[in-house]
Amino acid sequence: MKIVVASHNKKKIGELNALLSKYIDGVELLSLDDVGMFDEIVEDGDSFEANAYIKARAAARSGYIGVGDDSGLCVKALGGAPGIFSARYAGEHGDDEANNDLLLKNLEDKDSRAAEFVCALACVFPDGEHEDFCVIGKAGGEILTERRGERGFGYDPLFYYAPLGKTFAEMGADEKNGISHRGEAVKLLGERLVKIKENL
Repeated sequence: MKIVVASHNKKKIGELNALLSKYIDGVELLSLDDVGMFDEIVEDGDSFEANAYIKARAAARSGYIGVGDDSGLCVKALGGAPGIFSARYAGEHGDDEANNDLLLKNLEDKDSRAAEFVCALACVFPDGEHEDFCVIGKAGGEILTERRGERGFGYDPLFYYAPLGKTFAEMGADEKNGISHRGEAVKLLGERLVKIKENL
């Protein structure tokens, strides 16, 4: 089973491959680069699910199963922000420091700091023989008032997971994958793909 992940990021695809291979044997994940797709995918959906589908449909144009993911942080006291704008919350895409600084500033006068990470993984089939689907993984926690931990990326240093008494940035990769929103979404994706593979 070959799957094209709607990403150019080899590290991200490697992580996804390690997670997915726990649930399904003989799966091969390819990047957009691997199949000669270099055009930028415009994510203009209004939800994680919509953006994941946009990416997955683009990847499926390769002729292989396409998988797209969209994820982010939703903070209750901020009406669900930064949400789908998590990566560019402070304006520039992928500026983790600025995004974290703005989040802390916007939470200064808030009583509740409850938040959840959300990951949507959409799967689109090029042959139309199977029904496209999207799974959602979530991880609940709270936003600290200062950063803790050197690992991870994005909002991980501020996201505190009470059951383990650590931020995501204080966890090892296996520990984080076991409870994270992405780990949960990949588990659900893997379970669905196993059933589909059995019928191929």
